[in-house]
Amino acid sequence: MLDFLSSKKPKILVVGDFMVDHYIWCDCTRISPEAPVMVMKSQKEDKRLGGAGNVYANLKSLGAEVFALGLVGDDESGRFLKENLNAKLLVEKGRKTPLKSRILSHSQQVLRLDDENDFNTKLEDEIIKEYKKIAKDYDVIILSDYAKGVLTLKVTKALIEHANTLNLPILIDPKGSDFSKYQNATLLTPNKKEAIQALGVEKIDNLEEALKKLKDELNLAYSIITLSEEGIALFDKKIHIIPAKALEVYDVTGAGDSVIAMLAYALALKVDIVKACELANDAAAVVVAKVGSVSVSLEEIKNLKKASFEDKIKCKEELVKLIQNKKVVFTNGCFDIMHYGHIKYLEKAKKLGDILIVGLNSDESIKRLKGSSRPINLEFQRACMLASMYFVDYVVVFNEDTPYELIEFLKPDVLVKGADYKGKEVVGSNLVKKVELINFEDGFSTTNIVNRIANDK
Repeated sequence: MLDFLSSKKPKILVVGDFMVDHYIWCDCTRISPEAPVMVMKSQKEDKRLGGAGNVYANLKSLGAEVFALGLVGDDESGRFLKENLNAKLLVEKGRKTPLKSRILSHSQQVLRLDDENDFNTKLEDEIIKEYKKIAKDYDVIILSDYAKGVLTLKVTKALIEHANTLNLPILIDPKGSDFSKYQNATLLTPNKKEAIQALGVEKIDNLEEALKKLKDELNLAYSIITLSEEGIALFDKKIHIIPAKALEVYDVTGAGDSVIAMLAYALALKVDIVKACELANDAAAVVVAKVGSVSVSLEEIKNLKKASFEDKIKCKEELVKLIQNKKVVFTNGCFDIMHYGHIKYLEKAKKLGDILIVGLNSDESIKRLKGSSRPINLEFQRACMLASMYFVDYVVVFNEDTPYELIEFLKPDVLVKGADYKGKEVVGSNLVKKVELINFEDGFSTTNIVNRIANDK
């Protein structure tokens, strides 16, 4: 399927609210003496296409031929969009092109500043006129509505009506609680919260009924609700739940943009709607594993499908190449019988950096440390169990009694051990920038589990 998609180049028109996403990457080392706030030092910054622009960027990355139609202000952000889009961008007097500045520290967003003055455009007739000139040249149309005043009631209804006249699929990423202006579209992509608001209910008790109600009331070809980590719910003639593929979630920014971009790309090439939703899930899985507004390519989706948790088991020589320019967290142990305490410990360790590497004692080293009756599970089985956890990035087996040589070779930034090491020397502590001690969950240990099983016999 992906080979077929990559051999085509659909033409897609994106209309909506184009913005600029501004990222300022900072380092934080202390708290201000003036107030309880972080003192940030700027390391780098960049600007990216945001809003409808991120939908455009995703389509370009997938390989589509894309054109943009929208509004900008006579400002720096507007000029940035004009320079980076193949587009017809009308300039409206008094309008600020939306600029969203995000300040990040250690890949975590700590603040967002919005500079905008969104209002319903007075250029409705001009937008409709430009749209009618070019819509016939495209395979699919996307309306990306961020409620910044471009897709007014009049504009939205006119664009949908003209698409239906041309028999073109028109896909909409909706905003607000009133979806009536989207009536007669091919499909909408609301998330669960947006769907609840549009349906006027406190919660969705029956997903099939909710999907069918949206489909019937808005006269949609397909009814969709995106379910975040649960995937996508689709209703055509019956309900389909397409489960999510994401294993690692770093940032959900732009996930909805990647979903509608992939749906449009697939439907433009006459892909079945269920398969299109599966591909959209794959696209979202790639995007949420990155930071910020980013795009997805067909190659990345191919790699996602090929990926296996066994691929996370590496030798130390492979790891050195994979962890460059990342904040690396390292911990180690036998992890013989995995339990809840291990899971919470590793989950906390992951939050201390970009990459979590688990050094795993080999079978030989465990026998030397714990006796001939251990380990219970062989090293490959133990490595696979660790690698199957989304918060573990890599597993590396070491044969020595301690991980000192491995730590010296990998040079991680943070070394993590259990809180029971407080006041004790941590092997490798002289080789790293920081040692973090994490509290164990009470009542969980492999030894206790082994003893309970033995006593039950």
